[in-house]
Amino acid sequence: MVQTPSTTYSSSSSPSSPSSSSPGGPSPSGAARAPRKRSVPVWAVLLTACAGQFLVVLDVSVVNTALPSMRSDLGMSAVGLQWVVNAYSIAFAGFMLLGGRAGDLFGRKRMFLVGLGLFTAASLGGGLAQAEWQLLVARAVQGLGAAVLAPSTLTILTSAVPEGAARARAIGVWSAVGAGGGAAGGLVGGVLTDLLSWRWVLLINVPVGALVIVAGLAWLTESRADRTRRLDVPGAVLVTAGLATLAYGIVQTEEKGWTAAATLVPLAAGLALLAAFLVVEARTKMPLMPLKLFKVRTVSAANAAMFVCGAGMFAMWMFMTLYTQNVLGYSPLKAGVALMPSSLTVVIGSMLAPRLMPVVGAKNVSVLGIVVAAAGFGWQSTMTVDGAYVTSILLPGMVMMLGAGLATTPLASLATSGARADDAGLVSGLVNTSRTMGGALGLAVLSTVAAAQMHGSSSPQALTDGYAMAFRTSGCILLAGVVVLLVWMPRRRVPAGD
Repeated sequence: MVQTPSTTYSSSSSPSSPSSSSPGGPSPSGAARAPRKRSVPVWAVLLTACAGQFLVVLDVSVVNTALPSMRSDLGMSAVGLQWVVNAYSIAFAGFMLLGGRAGDLFGRKRMFLVGLGLFTAASLGGGLAQAEWQLLVARAVQGLGAAVLAPSTLTILTSAVPEGAARARAIGVWSAVGAGGGAAGGLVGGVLTDLLSWRWVLLINVPVGALVIVAGLAWLTESRADRTRRLDVPGAVLVTAGLATLAYGIVQTEEKGWTAAATLVPLAAGLALLAAFLVVEARTKMPLMPLKLFKVRTVSAANAAMFVCGAGMFAMWMFMTLYTQNVLGYSPLKAGVALMPSSLTVVIGSMLAPRLMPVVGAKNVSVLGIVVAAAGFGWQSTMTVDGAYVTSILLPGMVMMLGAGLATTPLASLATSGARADDAGLVSGLVNTSRTMGGALGLAVLSTVAAAQMHGSSSPQALTDGYAMAFRTSGCILLAGVVVLLVWMPRRRVPAGD
């Protein structure tokens, strides 16, 4: 799948083996005894990590097309239906940093398996749910499992592949799988709901998750940071509560608006908790997230750009689906099929980026990708009520997703290559958190923009005008991401600690 200088890497039962936690240096414990080693193909590690990432991202959107069936079968309220999506997203965003640091301290393979096991068990519970509350609890536990699992997928991958062109290509595959999972959610959900039932949108994770667990046990090797460190419990509680509360407040804007107390109170509380987290991290000896990490400009700039890009790009699939169904009259299955070329294009962009990075530089590839995506969003904003498939869906969608694929891979590479090995899991969690929180905020803002443009009307013309304004606003947000990269990102990577 990915060409690398070496087709295998050595794995060991020792957590401190050089191949897993301390590349380039001998293991202290290795001097006392030679660890038992085995060779594992890099493609096997990459396949396992990417399969876990695909499941996590797929479940953000796969339930959307199944919501009407869930409502009729379980007698769910409109608010409960909204929380089928939000319960997952909030738990996912809130626990991501904690999941990343847990991987550093307790083992990336262990947290990968724990998170995947939790995710798979919750999928089974959700698929068998007989009441609304059971489904919502299962979705929240799914989100928790995803938050533990997701950071480990990137850390395991970067530990297996040496830094350089080979790692960039591997991250390209990881980015493509993640983007493809988000893009395929509508199609997969539509097919399973139409052919089987809404329950299979969740139950399909069970056999797939079981296979990935078996692959993880067989192919992954354990790695972790310094085992003398301890988990920063106060910091973990504050950042998890802060991110979850902030995400809840962002979600409330879709239903209550930006000025309602139900929105402002959790937003203010979330920001206050995050401020308290920063104070605690500045004073504790072993912080969950060392603040000096943000002094590495590649880490801080890449995460800022990832946040902005997430805000601009995340809502694309929702608005495209709404346009095809509510305006053009497509069925859920037809809408999913119509968007498949865009899904394939984002994969192409993610695979093309690593080939361009050694030639023009990761920063320049990111800028190019964001500009291409912004052009696609601008094109999409010219949609009409009776738009033709080729000019209103196919071509602008392909341009948007080509740019997204080109931008995401170098941003993830820059963010992870600028940090120390001991902070790999934390940085991976930070990358996912930046993208997820940016997407949640962007979705709330763009939904408000679209609703304001519609002026309370649900006519096809009003809906088209609202969606077009959302795409136009997304393009402007993405151009702000270009400014962030040009001003903040250094021309050459700055090593950690500089």
